[in-house]
Amino acid sequence: MKDAVRIHKTMTRRDWGLLLFLSVLWGGSFFFNEVALAELPPLTLVLLRVALAAAILRAVMRLKGIAMPRDPAIWRAFLAMGLLNNAIPFSLIVWGQSHVASGVAAIMNASTPLFTVLLAHRLTRDERLTAGRLVGVGLGLAGVAVMMGGAVAGGTGAALAGQVACLAAAFSYALAGVYGRRFGALGLPPLAVATGQVTASSLILLPLALLVDRPWTLAAPGAATLLALAGVAALSTALAYVLFFRLLAAAGATNLLLVTLLIPVTAILLGVAVLGETLLPRHLAGMALIGLGLAAIDGRPPAAAIRLARRGSRDSLRAPPHRVEREETL
Repeated sequence: MKDAVRIHKTMTRRDWGLLLFLSVLWGGSFFFNEVALAELPPLTLVLLRVALAAAILRAVMRLKGIAMPRDPAIWRAFLAMGLLNNAIPFSLIVWGQSHVASGVAAIMNASTPLFTVLLAHRLTRDERLTAGRLVGVGLGLAGVAVMMGGAVAGGTGAALAGQVACLAAAFSYALAGVYGRRFGALGLPPLAVATGQVTASSLILLPLALLVDRPWTLAAPGAATLLALAGVAALSTALAYVLFFRLLAAAGATNLLLVTLLIPVTAILLGVAVLGETLLPRHLAGMALIGLGLAAIDGRPPAAAIRLARRGSRDSLRAPPHRVEREETL
């Protein structure tokens, strides 16, 4: 997976804004999944999610006059990306959510940047492991754990299996983030890459869902499930993956997958703003740790602080001797 694509090591304000918006879109997927799982089995839910997203994105491409690539090599890359970024992690997370709460699944998902930092260091030339990145990911994970309190307590049996499934999904997301860098060198628009990915993942999941879930035997879903499907397909998949590939091309895998640290933050803030939930002190402490972690990974705030400290020390050394003596006598 070594490649020669150069990635920005720090993100612009626009990149950070898109990352925050992406965290809201993906944070909502845990809620939508939880609603839809009441009536749909995991593989059927995931298939409907990606198939509906593919239909939406293909319609948008037609409106914009963008043609899908026909190169077999590009479609092989779409299949690999669909497997790593959709079919495997979506299925694991949805199955995991049938055994653990959505908040626990979000915590497990927040381990994605740690896996990404390690994989990007091993498999790329320009996203090397630094002390700042490692410390930043550690602070971010600590912040997520503090925010969620005792939501994760190990568990046994099905609960433990659900947590392991969500961790495996995070590892798959990390692999996808590193693998997906190659699309930047192909010159494809983010809309085409997102459409190709979800189309490929639909082809992968279709025979599995038919074989395992036998969806034709299921009862017709209710209004709440249909609305949840619409939300997870249109917002958390179609729109989210257009932003995903745009950010991946500009900011790199390590920076992009910081979004998983922000997902629990946006979930809590949305709960406070929309559902009237209470913002607890541990939530504020966790958000502060995540903020410090993001600053350490971004690199610019710590560097600015170091420059200010050095400038202050140089100014003190340049102070006139009589001024120092006068201060001592005072």
